[in-house]
Amino acid sequence: MYYIGIDLGTSAVKLLLMDEKGTIQKITSREYPIFFPKPAWSEQNPLDWFSQTIEGLKELLKDCDRSKVAGISFGGQMHGLVALDEKDEVIRPAILWNDSRTTEECDYLNCEVGQKKLAEYTGNISFTGFTAPKVLWMKKNEPENFARIAKIMLPKDYLCYKISGVFSTDVSDASGTLYFDVKNRTWSKEMCEILSIKEEWLPKVYESYQAVGTLKPEIAGELGLSPEVKIAAGAGDNAAAAVGTGIVGKGALNISLGTSGTLFIPSECFRMDEHNALHAFAHADGNYHLMGCMLSAASCNMWWMDEIIGTKEYGKEQENIKNLGENHVYFLPYLMGERSPHNDPLARGTFIGITMDTRREDMTQAVLEGVAFALKDSLEIGKKLGIKVSVSKICGGGAKSSLWKKIVANILNLTLEVPENEEGPSMGAAMLAAVACGEYDTVEEAAKKICKVKEVMKPEETLVKKYEKQYDKFKEIYPALKPVFQKLWED
Repeated sequence: MYYIGIDLGTSAVKLLLMDEKGTIQKITSREYPIFFPKPAWSEQNPLDWFSQTIEGLKELLKDCDRSKVAGISFGGQMHGLVALDEKDEVIRPAILWNDSRTTEECDYLNCEVGQKKLAEYTGNISFTGFTAPKVLWMKKNEPENFARIAKIMLPKDYLCYKISGVFSTDVSDASGTLYFDVKNRTWSKEMCEILSIKEEWLPKVYESYQAVGTLKPEIAGELGLSPEVKIAAGAGDNAAAAVGTGIVGKGALNISLGTSGTLFIPSECFRMDEHNALHAFAHADGNYHLMGCMLSAASCNMWWMDEIIGTKEYGKEQENIKNLGENHVYFLPYLMGERSPHNDPLARGTFIGITMDTRREDMTQAVLEGVAFALKDSLEIGKKLGIKVSVSKICGGGAKSSLWKKIVANILNLTLEVPENEEGPSMGAAMLAAVACGEYDTVEEAAKKICKVKEVMKPEETLVKKYEKQYDKFKEIYPALKPVFQKLWED
């Protein structure tokens, strides 16, 4: 049988066709625009997601035996606010995860409602990327639109609704709304009251691997599929990527060097750090996870290469970088503010330590190292919670660089394993569909049988010690500059 994973990303939707053994049959993708109508705003049209997904499915299924397709599921960009009216029409463009217009709303939630209450109700505090402050922003700034709301959903759940007709979400994606009680895996009545969200606006919550319904007959007909094809709830992109790389159960860790950067730590029980620097979310395998999320990771290198240096020769720019652990230039990778662990939308990217002998390679190296140091910030918090790991999977576009992998391995002092399959969320989504269809009994069983490792990179003791000294310097830079960042945004 075949299973389809749909990864609704920020720049494109990726679609993957997998057989029952986990062998990828075909992959395709379709891009759609992102809009920045005002500074700090980031929006997309949900109808673009749907139209490009349908076109992508048609391409994906073009040459396969469509009668063998048994299930479809999703991974998707988290936190986005999709609001529909009573006619199921999109009220306004979706406000995305990387939109930071909600500074005032976050301040209200964290300071007036209070971080202690937020953590009690949801397991987390407010970040600008989360959905709850977006709801407050819409209520305050677009009251006429707010009054039209009949349904609130997350990006991937809009796709699920469009192809199945089922109004649903899953526990992992719901965890990033800040109106979901993560520990008890249910909507928080207290937060809904604070946000003026009506219970009927919210979808039914499922585990990520549960079937929520089947294809709409008209969608099935358009795609040439059986209307009995099962639709599984799916997961937020990071949880789906963790499934796709085998990060389930205890003692696991995943580092993602994508547009954003994440440190994903599965846990069999619910836990959160006292300062809520790490997100405490439900995992797609039925358990929980902690996650450190930085807003700019591989995008830092892309910005540096494309916009500043002006080259697409990423590998060539890294060829002359030799002095690992000895660079005198440091880089704060906060090009869009930062979430974990600082929760500071005003933080900005910064080079420091530049001298007359600074070379182009030093600054390129600083960008790569800065991202790794920022990931270490989150790992250190995990260690304080008793997390003990020595091995991590690594995925994402940045993980294609051998140099960057070496830097990450030595800064975090972890053995890195590169998955044989690096498709991440789309693969994880297909695996969730397979579990929903009964191909595997559990997500963990699917991961054990499907996920393999193709490369291992170990840290070097001498280099680890050099980077420990550098990290001691790096972690002093942000606190020193925090008041400066605040002044930069003053009128």
